[in-house]
Formats: sequence, structure tokens, C-alpha cells
Amino acid sequence: MVFLREIGKSEVLGLNRKKDKVRTHRQMTLRGAAVEAFKSSALISWRSNGKLQQTIGGCIEKTGTTLHSGNQSTVRIWPELAGKGRYFDFNSRLIPASIDFAEESPLCTTLRKDGHSVGTVEHLLSALEGIGVDNCRIEVINSDNDDPSAEIPIFDGSAREWVEAIEQVGVTAAMDFNGKSCDKVAPYLTQPVHVSKGDSVISAFPSKQISISYGINFPQVPALSLQWFSSVFSTDSFYSKQIAPSRTFCIYEEVEKMRSAGLIKGGSLENAVVFSISKGLMNPPLRLPEEPCRHKILDLIGDISLFARNGSQGLPVANIIAYKGGHALHAKFVRQLSGTV
Repeated sequence: MVFLREIGKSEVLGLNRKKDKVRTHRQMTLRGAAVEAFKSSALISWRSNGKLQQTIGGCIEKTGTTLHSGNQSTVRIWPELAGKGRYFDFNSRLIPASIDFAEESPLCTTLRKDGHSVGTVEHLLSALEGIGVDNCRIEVINSDNDDPSAEIPIFDGSAREWVEAIEQVGVTAAMDFNGKSCDKVAPYLTQPVHVSKGDSVISAFPSKQISISYGINFPQVPALSLQWFSSVFSTDSFYSKQIAPSRTFCIYEEVEKMRSAGLIKGGSLENAVVFSISKGLMNPPLRLPEEPCRHKILDLIGDISLFARNGSQGLPVANIIAYKGGHALHAKFVRQLSGTV
């Protein structure tokens, strides 16, 4: 009996050693991947921003109508380990929230992998980036289980409901496989970057802090016309109070044309600020001054969040100036930062 028990103990020790080797190899692989992901380039220097990687304190579940398809979808956001980053889980397919999986789509940002896609991700990703949720699994459940395309609910057209849901469960330090916290790194711009298409442009310049200025110009709509909003992200609450509540906007006379193209089937006066060429603002009041410009910043943050990797910050520490941009130009800017243009 003693002999058998000693053999059992030896076998257990052997198995433990094998597990330790596997765990060590996995950790070395993860560290190697992280080092590769955070290699500085001619444009970007990856450095600690003095914070820890974070995740949410509990599960979030929200159901709502989607903007373009008009269908219902449910989103569950789950806490995740440090270094895992943000990713979507749709029909058991994992789609990283990365520029590598972004595709051209009208009026929204869509991520696609292996024939499955998740659209209108920008408001949710903007809230996660803006509040500092670096690691999470985003489960998406379609009302149609056979449809390989899903969409994130639009709610009121802003990121406010996502921010409120995150604040309700709280944000906490994310731990790695060993139960240890991890430093958060951020991309610091080291050289000017410029992308454009026609008269639409995004330029970014090295800076010690994050600042974003966004301009729009709709000369055919007097109530919109030319306006700018400039912001400096100097406090943790700036995003939640000054950017997140701003709603998407549209021009009333273009609504039918968009619907004829199969878009904004779920759009209404309840989830967008609507301007008319002849009648002005159709659903006053605005929540904030220059609300349309603020919403463009909201979209930009969501799209730039696709630059994040392994639980890092996606938004570069830079002075960013955008004029008449959109999701396609935002993606081009991120690809320029990534060196894939």
C-alpha cells in the first residue's frame, strides 16, 4: 500500500511538472506575442501610461433595436483576463475588436471574420475605450439564429446607455492567468500623420495629452452648417459627461434614400438628432452645444479603439484634428498608425 501510494505521489508530481511546463510555455508565448504587438515603430512609441489594465466588475446584458436592420439583438459583456483585450463572441465565433477585421460598410463600422460579422460596433467600443474597459468578451445574440450577420443595438443613438451600464457594475483591475495585475500601455504618436479623401481629412501631431478637434460642414443645412468642437481628455469623467451623451444625427431629406438602400430601418426621432434643410432641427433640444461634432468624436474614439491590442489603450496620445470625416476615413487613419496602408 505504501509502495502504491508513493508511485501515485510520484505520478502526481510528474503531472504537475508537465502542467507547469505547459503553463510556462503558454505564458512565454503570450509574453512573446505581447512584445511583438507593442513593438514601437516610426510613428508610435508604446509606453506605460501609469495605469493598470481594467475589466468590468460584473456581467452587463442589454437588448434593443438595431439601427440598420431594425431587428432586435441582445449584448452580454463579460469580464475578461488582462491581456485578452476586447473581442466579440457571435455564434461561437470570436471576432477581435481589431482593425485587422474591419471592413467597409455604409454609415457604420463592421467587423467580419470567417463569414460572420458584427455591425454598428462604434458606440459600444467608444464607451469601452472612453471609460477604460480594456478587456472583455462581448457576446452578441441575434433574434434570427440563422443570420450570420449581427448588429449592436442603437438605443438612443449615443453611448450614454453603455456608459451607465458600465458604471453600474463598475470597473476593476484585470488579472492575468497568475492572478496578477498588468500595466496598461498606450500608443504615443512620435511623428505627424495625415490621411485624406477629397476634402475630408484627419491629421494628428505628437502631444503630451490626448486632444481631439472635429469639424463638420453641411452648407445645404443652415441649422448644421459649419461647426467645430475641440476637447482635451484631461479627466476620467470628461468622456462620460461631454462625449458619451451626444447622439448620431442625420438630414431628414436623405432618410428615404437611405431606407431605399436598406439602411436605418430602425432609425427614428428617438435615436437620432434630425435636421431638415428647410425646417431646421426637428426634435429639439440638443443635449449639448455642438452635439453633432461631439458625436463625430464619439464615433472616432470607437473606430480608433480598433488600434488597441492585448488590453492596451487604442486611442493614441496625440493632438488629433479631423474635418468632414467618416468611418471609412477613421479606419484609414488607424491603418496608417498600424503601418498597413
